[in-house]
Amino acid sequence: MQSFKVSQAARLLGVSDDTVRRWVEQGILPVTDASPTEIPGAALAQRAVDMAATVEDPTDVLSSARNRFVGLVTRVQADGVMAQVDIQSGSHRVVSLMSAEAARELGLEPGSLAVAVVKATTVIIETPKD
Repeated sequence: MQSFKVSQAARLLGVSDDTVRRWVEQGILPVTDASPTEIPGAALAQRAVDMAATVEDPTDVLSSARNRFVGLVTRVQADGVMAQVDIQSGSHRVVSLMSAEAARELGLEPGSLAVAVVKATTVIIETPKD
C-alpha cells in the first residue's frame, strides 16, 4: 500500500503541512510506522472524498454530472466568435472553450464564481514513474 509524507499529503489535499499534522494529532488521519511520519494512501483518499463532500456548491442545480469544479474565473479571452475561460478550483485549473456570446451572457470575468461541469466518455489516468 502506498503512503505519503506529510508535505505530500498536504499538497494533495490542498491544505498546509500544519493542518495535516493537526489531523494526525486529532486522530482524523492515521499514520504508518514509518519515520518520518507517513499517511496511508487509502486514508488520504478517504479524507479527500470527505472534504469534497463538505464543499458547498453555489448553484441551485440538479445534474447527472458528478465532476463539478467550483472555482473562480481567472481569465476570459474572447476572440471573435469563441472564448477561452480559465477557472481555478483549488489546485486544479480547468479550461473551457465556448462561444463568446455564451461567456458574455454568463457574465464571466476574472473573479466571478463559476462551476465547471465535466461529463466525458474518456478519462485518462496517469501515475508517476517510480
